[in-house]
Amino acid sequence: MFNITGNLKVKGASQQVSEKFKKREFVITDNSSQYPQFISFQLTQDKCSLIDNFNEGSEIKVFFNLRGREWKSPQGEIKFFNSLEAWKVEGVSANAPSSNNNSPEPEITETFISSSNSEDDLPF
Repeated sequence: MFNITGNLKVKGASQQVSEKFKKREFVITDNSSQYPQFISFQLTQDKCSLIDNFNEGSEIKVFFNLRGREWKSPQGEIKFFNSLEAWKVEGVSANAPSSNNNSPEPEITETFISSSNSEDDLPF
């Protein structure tokens, strides 16, 4: 799971690619480095509406997965493609809308085990 914050630059329309598959693309501007980066994301299926409540220029936080696939052309040439598949979009300001995807956000914690008895160095 990855996330990034930026300003919504382009919000595309939903596209019905096939009878069973639809997608929607949007672009955010990441200004965290010296040069702005324009990062394209993809929403699929029931997630296409996650960007509806945001206007171009809004500051948003995008949660996404990195996807990659291999494709073989009819001529036998193999190519590789990556996509950034968004699954949650939140507004950054306190009163900004938040998408509701009914997926709990994973919590990452660290546990440190210390042993007061030096004879037993196993943590269990």
